[in-house]
Amino acid sequence: MAKSKLLKYDDFLIYDEATGTYSLPQEQKVRDETEKGRWKHTLFTVLKDWRLYVMLLPMLFIYFFWKYMPMTELLAAFKNEATDLADVNARDWFGLTYFNEIFFGGATSSTRMLYFWQAFRNTFTIAFYNLLFGFPVPIIIALFFNEIKSNITRSILQVCVYLPKFMSTVVVTTLAISLFRASNGATDIGIVSKLLVAICGEDSALGQAAGGGLIFSPRYYRSLFVITELWEHAGYDSIVFFAAVIAVSPTSYEAAQIDGAGKMQQMRYVVLPSILSTVVIMLIMKIGSLLSVGYEKVYLLCPSTDIASYEVAGTVSTLAMNEKTMPLFNNGYGMAAEMTNNLIGMILVIGANAVARKASDVSLY
Repeated sequence: MAKSKLLKYDDFLIYDEATGTYSLPQEQKVRDETEKGRWKHTLFTVLKDWRLYVMLLPMLFIYFFWKYMPMTELLAAFKNEATDLADVNARDWFGLTYFNEIFFGGATSSTRMLYFWQAFRNTFTIAFYNLLFGFPVPIIIALFFNEIKSNITRSILQVCVYLPKFMSTVVVTTLAISLFRASNGATDIGIVSKLLVAICGEDSALGQAAGGGLIFSPRYYRSLFVITELWEHAGYDSIVFFAAVIAVSPTSYEAAQIDGAGKMQQMRYVVLPSILSTVVIMLIMKIGSLLSVGYEKVYLLCPSTDIASYEVAGTVSTLAMNEKTMPLFNNGYGMAAEMTNNLIGMILVIGANAVARKASDVSLY
């Protein structure tokens, strides 16, 4: 293979045969001047818009202390937890022992491996259901808002749909438990459970009133988890899509109407292609948080005495918290499990971005 030609100073000069001298082309002079003043121009821009950069300081502060500083605790995944030292950095180096045991198991750690893969399977299943049902619904809500002609009606509906986002997870889970709980003598049966009992009967699977009710049933836990997530986040997530929809030029609608397109055809051939880039970017970002199923809602929906539900509810986050059904896990195993989960999430983002760039020429980076 021929070696690539190295650039020399003569390659940027023009030789004048009449005078026998070299000179720089005008384009190269402009580039040189621009490069010389690049830092001055950057400094001038920062000083001119200094108020905008001051507004960035709280965000940088939060990211540094709450996102980057905690990364030092990742060393626990490579340190011996049995070493009786409070400082993680001073503990004995343990290498990839934790990773080896949760991935491949062994004579003494097969239970840990089973716990990890069960938790990862539950995490992926719940996250996949959230993506499958939680991503299209905000787009549909945005399309419906765009068809409402009355600004007052649209504003009222938007407030009602956005409101659950501003409720805490504790409030959302409490409402879900109140609606789907069964009667245990001390509390009355929930409204939804009472309706299902009236329709399906007390002996049916959906109408069972014994035990904790549908909300604590391993069979219906994932469905109710996804429904509460959808009710809480779908409206707020539709804001980005609604902003993209209202940015579509009215002339595109007029041209489609002249061609005889109805409302559904306008959505299909005008609106959706116009917001495709926004949809792709949001999908990549959604995939980035695909495996970020937190432990808060799992703990709140599953009481401490209900171990059976953790067969379908236990996630990697709950495993890392070292409680309930994971007594064999310590901080080292939990940190290794969380790191593995995050690395898989990063790989999913990179893969989704590469596929989007190849398929539609739209990507996050």
